[in-house]
Amino acid sequence: MKSSFTAENKQIEARKRKDKGYKLLFLSATMFGVIVLAILILDVLQKGSGAINMNFLSNFPSRFAEKAGLKSALFGTLWMIGLTAPMAFILGVGTALYLEEYAKKNWLTRLIQTNISNLAGVPSIVYGLLGLTIFVRMFSLDGSVMAGALTMTLLILPVIIVASQEALRSVSDSLRHASFALGATKWQTILRVILPSALPGIITGNILALSRAIGETAPLVVVGAAAFIAFTPQSPMDPFTVLPIQIYNWVSRPQEAFHALAAGGIIVLLVVLLSMNAVAVMIRNKFQKKMD
Repeated sequence: MKSSFTAENKQIEARKRKDKGYKLLFLSATMFGVIVLAILILDVLQKGSGAINMNFLSNFPSRFAEKAGLKSALFGTLWMIGLTAPMAFILGVGTALYLEEYAKKNWLTRLIQTNISNLAGVPSIVYGLLGLTIFVRMFSLDGSVMAGALTMTLLILPVIIVASQEALRSVSDSLRHASFALGATKWQTILRVILPSALPGIITGNILALSRAIGETAPLVVVGAAAFIAFTPQSPMDPFTVLPIQIYNWVSRPQEAFHALAAGGIIVLLVVLLSMNAVAVMIRNKFQKKMD
């Protein structure tokens, strides 16, 4: 009897040691990512904080580092995200609503669903080639902001669709049934019950997708975004450049002064990204509180 208790205690101790081992492993993995990110941010802040001033934000690119700025790239990024966000939201959420609420669950919808999931993992350069063929050459949009925004919309659309579908599935069926029991139509149920409940999850998916779009370079280079633009776009059909391309341009130069400008550009890009995410998080929290 005593020996059986001893064996059981040993098993419990072994499980506890294994549990602690896994905990340390996961903690190490988390800390590795956090420490690397902190070192990267500190390095960028150290190199680029001195380059940021009003001239840096209001000047156009120049071959002289002391006169160079990122005004055209900043405006180009804002134009591109301003066009991409609504197009991707409407198409992505619309597709997710159709697949979850209207489409029949058969082999065709499963095939579409599988392809959408696979498209989320396709390299971004492939979307650049697709945008070059369809928007730049077929629709003759050339290297315009609109061509870039449409290409970015294609790039992030699968992520938004998948995230929106997951958010729609998380809405309890009891809410749907209650709405139907009160005499609401399907569209009224979607508009007044399902969408408000799923909106926090949908917005989270949009935040992640737009964060990817704002940092992409390869597809925009393929569709013709210029590396040097000395004016700001005035319409969706104007040529443009974006912050990641301008940063890459400066990093590729041999002069150290341009490397400091590139670090400053990264800080501005992070500020734009965090500001955009903060606005989206505030909207998401507002809807979440309403539903609670």
